[in-house]
Amino acid sequence: MPVEGQDNPDQPSPTVSGVFAESMAGAARRAGFSSATDGEAINSQALLAAMGGVRGLIEAVLPGLVFLVTYSLTIDPNSPATIASLLPALIAPLVLGVIFVALRAVTQQTVAPAIGGLIGTGISVALALFSGKASGFFIVGLWTNFGYGAALLVSVFVGWPLIGLAVGFLMGDGTAWRQDPAKRRVLRLLTLCWAGLFIARLAVQLPLYLADNIEVLATMKLLMGIPLYAPLLVVSWLMVRSVYRKADAADAL
Repeated sequence: MPVEGQDNPDQPSPTVSGVFAESMAGAARRAGFSSATDGEAINSQALLAAMGGVRGLIEAVLPGLVFLVTYSLTIDPNSPATIASLLPALIAPLVLGVIFVALRAVTQQTVAPAIGGLIGTGISVALALFSGKASGFFIVGLWTNFGYGAALLVSVFVGWPLIGLAVGFLMGDGTAWRQDPAKRRVLRLLTLCWAGLFIARLAVQLPLYLADNIEVLATMKLLMGIPLYAPLLVVSWLMVRSVYRKADAADAL
């Protein structure tokens, strides 16, 4: 009989490979790839669900939009911005993040996505206050795009495309897809496409950041967010489903 507080000896301990596999599959789920594994039609409802539903979209888009609107209304373009003048634009998305967490808690929904968003907003606000410039609000996003873009690109060059790893474990295929030329080609191409998304964001937004063009930078961040992410996700679903269905049909012969 197991002692309370101790691990059950009959329960297998997680292995390093098992933890890695689950983490990669989880990353694919969080990115919205789950719909590629089931038989439901790829439509607007499936796409909306993959992005966290209406609430998820609101939580993703509204803080940046509120920052842009508040900044445009409170900053005098003819006067140098000060920390005091930046406070309304910085505090508004932070307060919004707290509201999102509270609403999820009150409605008994998982608060993890809202807390993650609040932490990200809090770091962005802190960087803007520390630098004394509104452009500091965008540093986290720029580094995120650089990090994801670089990691995806390097993974292709070393022969282990990250989209392939994530989708492979999500589909229960592990790394066997590397032995299938069609799967390997498609998953490599998808990894390059996702790398291209992050690199394109960085290529457009970094010059605006360096030029301190806050309003255009905030606008481009919104336009290059969900409007680019959603179509690429749909294309990814279609390509993953197509290559796995062909493989399953070939195996059945």
